[in-house]
Amino acid sequence: MKRDQSNQYRKTIHQLIPGGAHTYSKGDDQFPENAPAAISHGKGAYVWDVDGNKFLDCSMGLTSVSLGHAYTPVLDAIKEELDKGVNFQRPSYIEKEMAETFLSLIPQHDRIKFSKNGSTATTAAVKLARAHTGRKLVAFPADHPFYSYDDWFIGKTDCNKGVPEEISDLTVTFQSCNIDSLKALFDQYPNQIAAVITEPEKPHCSNCSCSISSQEYLHQAIEVTQKNGAVFILDEMVSGFKVDFPGAISKYGLTPDLATWGKGIANGFSFCALTGKKDIMDLGGILAEGEEKVFLISSTHGGETNAIRAGIKTIEEFKSKNVIGHIHTTGNELIQKVKALIAANQVEAFIDVMPCPWMVVFIFKNKEGNICNGHRTYFMQKMIENNVLFQGIFIPCLSHEIKEIDEFMAAFELSLLDYSVILYDGYENTLKGKQTKAVFRKYN
Repeated sequence: MKRDQSNQYRKTIHQLIPGGAHTYSKGDDQFPENAPAAISHGKGAYVWDVDGNKFLDCSMGLTSVSLGHAYTPVLDAIKEELDKGVNFQRPSYIEKEMAETFLSLIPQHDRIKFSKNGSTATTAAVKLARAHTGRKLVAFPADHPFYSYDDWFIGKTDCNKGVPEEISDLTVTFQSCNIDSLKALFDQYPNQIAAVITEPEKPHCSNCSCSISSQEYLHQAIEVTQKNGAVFILDEMVSGFKVDFPGAISKYGLTPDLATWGKGIANGFSFCALTGKKDIMDLGGILAEGEEKVFLISSTHGGETNAIRAGIKTIEEFKSKNVIGHIHTTGNELIQKVKALIAANQVEAFIDVMPCPWMVVFIFKNKEGNICNGHRTYFMQKMIENNVLFQGIFIPCLSHEIKEIDEFMAAFELSLLDYSVILYDGYENTLKGKQTKAVFRKYN
């Protein structure tokens, strides 16, 4: 496998871009040494690196590419829109089209605001909640990996350098899927919590030992939050266009006050959204004469027509091709085959597979039965050697067919042969380079 261009890229990129990428999850410290340094292009379920090496893509743009790379129907729609221009002094006609299209999927909500990234949408939701309630505190589950790069969230992580304590203290946490923990938080901070924000479903929910289901918990959490005068924000950034169409809000019949959307809703293009009830969302409007205005989301590029057209076409494809059904069928087939292979190789004690069809998560353990990042890194390294760009997860998309599943399984089987050798001998003398690191860490 050629690596000359990747090696050269690595030598210079950190002198130009802090972190070497514009998303920390794509950084060099998230992949083994043999991972491609940069991607030149993608098509369907595959990507090619700067050296021309072809890889099966398992995470599809960090879950954002729901149909496939360079998906022709979306590209054709964008190309037609580009001929009209992309950014104007006044709103484009397409903004109304998208607002009506998206809100038609969510009868619970009356208003929508566009953004270019998820953090902007979640932070806007928090701002609205504070304005609506007149309160300061924001609550979220302590075990959630990410909500925003803004201070209200980052200040509560280990990576909190640069965030004043006064800001961090305005965020409080509770235990996810534990309604008693949420109730206790409201008791601890009476009439102080402005919002509760939570992701509705995570991969481990499919293998959860909680006493109540996700559906029961979410309905109870919304009820408790609203009963205590706070705003409930449903974060559908990852779950949207994956667990259901449009998301958990429809799967579980939820009525949150606000919801945030991103990732797969525009097949990788920069389009995210905040939706909500009109009495809250209209705080960011301009029609209430004499009322104090909330400066909500204001972005020069928020109405870029190419990304909006990509979102509209993606919605059309989801409607016409039952993309959700395909994703879940593909994911379940992969899970079944992987589990059978793991059992056949007698390594069930060392590799867990979360039975979540829309995001298949692999957990690697050492001989003591403890989760081990070194073992995970080694397995990633072996999968990449076998031309599968693997980060410990598999995100099915419309372009993943039987052929791609077979390719993944062939690489997985080959990687297992090498992995079995290091289970008892350790990975330290076999792993090339350093093991991967957590994104949210105190020190580099």
